[in-house]
Amino acid sequence: MVDIKKILFPVDFSKTSQKIVPHVLLIAEKFDAEIHILFVTRVLEHFAYMYVPNTSIENIEQEIMDGAKHKMDDFIKESLKNYSKIKTSIVKGDAAEEIVNYAKDHDIDMIAISTHGRKGLEKILLGSVTERVIKTSSIPVLTINPYRIKDKTVK
Repeated sequence: MVDIKKILFPVDFSKTSQKIVPHVLLIAEKFDAEIHILFVTRVLEHFAYMYVPNTSIENIEQEIMDGAKHKMDDFIKESLKNYSKIKTSIVKGDAAEEIVNYAKDHDIDMIAISTHGRKGLEKILLGSVTERVIKTSSIPVLTINPYRIKDKTVK
């Protein structure tokens, strides 16, 4: 039998991350698993060629990291306050690469990630983090389309 003890849940703090929380929680509760919540912020060093002082870039990156910490705390309080087996991490880098690296480095058993449903030019320009994670991950990746989740509330 497959044993899932650690689930990686990459988030971007958008509504899409919020919408798939119940599915991640359901799996975590069924397997009594730890949920590792990961937020990846972009590295701004590639803007250094634009004659932006390095100290300015470092200050901006630090402010982004501080802001991400506050958003992570809010996300946990709003969505996962009743689940105790949670670890959080905020890292800088390419989102897909950092997700796959985190999974390897922390012996993650499954990645649960939302799709955003980007199409056309937006997908070409921005790429798909989820698609790249699926293609490069050596562990199972559960993808959930937040726009296709049926509302199961009684009307």
